[in-house]
Amino acid sequence: MAKRDYYEILGVDKSASATEIKKAYRKLALKYHPDKNPDDAEAETKFKEAAEAYEVLSNADKKARYDQFGHQAFEGAGGFGGGGMNMDDIFSQFGDIFGGAFGGGGFSGFGGGFGGGQRRVKGSNLRIRVKLTLDEIANGVEKKIKVRRKVQASGTTYKTCTTCNGSGQVTRVTNTILGRMQTATTCNVCGGSGQIIDKKPDEADANGLLSKEETVSIKIPAGVVDGMQLKVSGKGNEAPGNGVSGDLLVAIEEEPHETLQREGDNLHYDLYVSLPDAVLGTSKEIDTVTGKVRIKIEAGVQSGKILRLRGKGIPSINGYGKGDLLVHVNVWTPKTLNKQQKEFFESMREDEHFSPKPEKSDKSFFEKVKDMFS
Repeated sequence: MAKRDYYEILGVDKSASATEIKKAYRKLALKYHPDKNPDDAEAETKFKEAAEAYEVLSNADKKARYDQFGHQAFEGAGGFGGGGMNMDDIFSQFGDIFGGAFGGGGFSGFGGGFGGGQRRVKGSNLRIRVKLTLDEIANGVEKKIKVRRKVQASGTTYKTCTTCNGSGQVTRVTNTILGRMQTATTCNVCGGSGQIIDKKPDEADANGLLSKEETVSIKIPAGVVDGMQLKVSGKGNEAPGNGVSGDLLVAIEEEPHETLQREGDNLHYDLYVSLPDAVLGTSKEIDTVTGKVRIKIEAGVQSGKILRLRGKGIPSINGYGKGDLLVHVNVWTPKTLNKQQKEFFESMREDEHFSPKPEKSDKSFFEKVKDMFS
């Protein structure tokens, strides 16, 4: 079945602002939340569908790619765009959009199961950007990043919520024409955790948390791409009481390389050779992501020739081998000549060896491009 348009799912126009997109998603997420629709497979599907749409449209880079290429922009990318969503993913990424469970402190009351009863509150996620060089992307790297996160203050204690008596739910009984009806809802005082603050230090916030700078070690695998988001579990903000810490979401930013250009897992290198080197042949040292290598340039090389160095590109993030390094040969024609040089080329003007004689094996530029992408 074809995937629905993300704007159609959220009910917004392409010109919608980030605030409008967030508001539309929150409305749908609350409407189809599993707590409100237990054992409703259709509601769960719409809940996941809305989260997938929001995950793309709330990210400026992904939104731009989606606007240009549609769903094809994320085919084979895994994660939300690849259709591999589950409830843990949704609450990990967007649980804090529903508001705080402890006085607006940014904690999601969801994430401990959908069947009712006391829940373990999850701390809010943190988001950072990490810049990587092409060499780091090609080889993988471990980064140590300073992160300011909320942690539970020493001396903070909790007690059982007196509103729900620690159950996390409040039961209400109403009289209807069919008789008495009993309903259970999440406790609005403790947010479903069953606990409230008992004592806390003066410097702690209303949730008994303090802001603290920590150094987090992040292992980044080889082959990541610009805009990709990695998750470091448990390194976001801590949650009050016995809650679960949020996650640290790491957005990858690729820094431009001085001589190499990336295209997927392949790399491109522009090599300029002089006219004498093109005529006589030579060898040149070029950059790769694993160090410099020397390549041979055959005598009579033509401008536009593409030399393929297999396996000298970027490793696939999915572990399926490596891309190639494509060396584009450009014969440099001198722009100024002295008198002696001009006389030499004038004498060669009518020489048959200098007259173009393309053979069938000498492919055109468009054929070379076609071969490169085939």
